[in-house]
Amino acid sequence: MARIPDAFIDELLARTDIVEVVGARVPLKRQGKEYSACCPFHDERSPSFTVSPTKQFYHCFGCGAHGTALSFLINYDRLEFLDAVEELARRSGMEVPRETQQRNENNDTRDLFNALEAAARFFQRNLDTSEKAKTYLDGRGVDAAIRTQFMIGYAPDGYSALKDALGTDERRMKLLDRAGLFSKNDRGHVYDKFRDRVMFPIHDRRGRVIAFGGRVLQKDDGPKYLNSPETALFHKGRELYGLWQVKQANQKIARLVVVEGYMDVVSLFQFGVKEAVATLGTATTPEHAELLFRNAPDVYFCFDGDAAGQRAAWRALESVLPRMKDGRQAFFLFLPDGEDPDTIVRQEGAAGFDARLQQAMPLSEFFFEEMGKDIKLSTLDGKARLAERARPLLAQIPDGAFGDLMRQRLTEITGVGAGNTAPTAPLPARRPAPSQAGQKPSLVRSMIVRLLHKPALALSIESTHGFSALRLAGMDLLLEVIALVHARPDITTGALLEHFAEREEVVALQKLAMQELPGDEDNWRLEVLDAAVQLEKQMLQQRLDELQAKQRSMGLDEADKYELRTLLQARIGRH
Repeated sequence: MARIPDAFIDELLARTDIVEVVGARVPLKRQGKEYSACCPFHDERSPSFTVSPTKQFYHCFGCGAHGTALSFLINYDRLEFLDAVEELARRSGMEVPRETQQRNENNDTRDLFNALEAAARFFQRNLDTSEKAKTYLDGRGVDAAIRTQFMIGYAPDGYSALKDALGTDERRMKLLDRAGLFSKNDRGHVYDKFRDRVMFPIHDRRGRVIAFGGRVLQKDDGPKYLNSPETALFHKGRELYGLWQVKQANQKIARLVVVEGYMDVVSLFQFGVKEAVATLGTATTPEHAELLFRNAPDVYFCFDGDAAGQRAAWRALESVLPRMKDGRQAFFLFLPDGEDPDTIVRQEGAAGFDARLQQAMPLSEFFFEEMGKDIKLSTLDGKARLAERARPLLAQIPDGAFGDLMRQRLTEITGVGAGNTAPTAPLPARRPAPSQAGQKPSLVRSMIVRLLHKPALALSIESTHGFSALRLAGMDLLLEVIALVHARPDITTGALLEHFAEREEVVALQKLAMQELPGDEDNWRLEVLDAAVQLEKQMLQQRLDELQAKQRSMGLDEADKYELRTLLQARIGRH
């Protein structure tokens, strides 16, 4: 696999603001010079996840997750390395070296994508030959252009149509199985997962097929919708059906309308509402919320008006609330009993559906309406209960006008000064520095800490020859860090840590990088240079001790005597 040049990666990370990248996906709160949040990589109630804008890396004190903006995209968005590089390059106006793009493709992953694409084409071909599937889509008003736009197909009845067509050898069978297209019974027999269903391919952010949803043609033919299982390419809590088509249909996305079913999305597109997406058989997750707001400032959640719809709407609100930065808006539209977006848009057209969206309930109104259920606000006890319920949720809202206004509204309703009493997120737990209290850190560790905080300081050390042979703990690591910075002068703290990501030293380096360091860059430079001078003195003494020990044990030759005299004179000159 071809490697992208280190110099390109360093420049890319230097141009990237990690706070913007992480903050677009995780609700960050400023804590001094850094930002904190609950870690997106493990479940926790108190924030232990820290993002440093000066060092350009993130670190979780809870689970140990760490890295640069690049590794964050890889781990959070589940992107491949090259995809993450291209995403950051696009944001920064840089172009990835073309020869690298052409060669740097993971063969195994590419084969999975190819298998899914082949399955999508197979389903499309079968739609062309299935009268009952075409009759079903005709009855739903889905025309040929929309079928092509969404790559809608049909999975034939029977247990082995796809397997017989595409599983031509053992390797192809394994690929199709890993892509989630087969099921297995208790006897170990493998058969097609999707049978006699209209098929809706699910696309990723680059328009590649990563999974499928299948809908029955008759109500009594099993579950209404059947989705692909989770695979290496497909994580349903992170994907939205139709988002790829929305991006293709809109140069600028002003809003997104979240509905529940594939056919709702398709029907809305058919009638001209080209901003619809659907969650994939799951409640709205925090990852969905981030994905929605990354693509549009206004998000409309469209649910049934029954109790289940109300519950789904509240789960969506819980995911959205911590991501309500100023400039973002969320609305909730509840449809009449027995109606869904598909039926509404057929009856009322795009204009009628849009009119309903205009009357949707703002998040603030829905929040207080739901919070106030079963509470008598005419009593002091009721007002106290509402304040108690609302404050922990309001504390999740990012700093800004919206959060202030929500707390102000709570005060208006209850009379309780929510703005003064809302709990704030605690500071991330700081791990103690590796050295014991009162113990002076070694010169080597002191230099490494400062170079981790500001790698460019290593450029002020013109040569390490004066202390490179010094036998001290951590010396090899210090020399490697200095050499790395000289080879890659623009390297950031995050990129430097990534260099050691697969080595045992990375744990200690992470702790040192997160250590609070007094002073500023000028002071650190002086401290680094002074430490280098002290190390040179130690190396001089080390060599003197070696020669004097040799003199006592076996005597010195003329070269040794000359070196000893030179070192003694140098030591006198240094004092």
